[in-house]
Amino acid sequence: MRIALTFDTEFPGRPTEAGVEDRLLAALAAADVRATFFLQGRWVRANPEQARRIAAAGHLIGNHSNFHAPMDGLTDEALRGDVLKAEETIRETTGVDPKPWFRCPFGAGMEDERVLVALAELGYRHVGWDVDPEDWSETHGAADVERLVLEGIRRRHEDTIVLLHAWPTATAEALPAILEALGSDGVELVTVDALRERLRS
Repeated sequence: MRIALTFDTEFPGRPTEAGVEDRLLAALAAADVRATFFLQGRWVRANPEQARRIAAAGHLIGNHSNFHAPMDGLTDEALRGDVLKAEETIRETTGVDPKPWFRCPFGAGMEDERVLVALAELGYRHVGWDVDPEDWSETHGAADVERLVLEGIRRRHEDTIVLLHAWPTATAEALPAILEALGSDGVELVTVDALRERLRS
């Protein structure tokens, strides 16, 4: 059983503590685990050093759009411009090409054929998820995030992509316990490219 932990890395949806990304990187490094980070272009421009630290740590980098707008609400031209702007920013800042991995903000457009065709024409494939602990919710503390992630994974008994975010304090607090529990479960922690056969091209 393979598990891909993924982190949408974007501007917070509410006020939060600084440095959460670095706490995530420290926990992943301590467990010798590589994860997948979907970077928002505008966030990368505002946080270039953090973006470079994520890439330098060897994590897989994906594109999370430039403005974090719902992809299915954009015209074809605006969608293309948004994706390419983020791609350019990520590449120039981190030295890493995020292709072919893309995640639609809010999941908006992930089942829209127009959006998926446009992404494919740009060389991307959308990466969805199987487990979502809603770590962005103010009502979810670290214990909730840990429980929901582990329960979601253990219910599936198959390769699983977990959706997390790189800004909630609860996620940073929960991650060491999640990694320890998954290590005890004997699962293989991978980046999403190891699960490419599951992903729609």
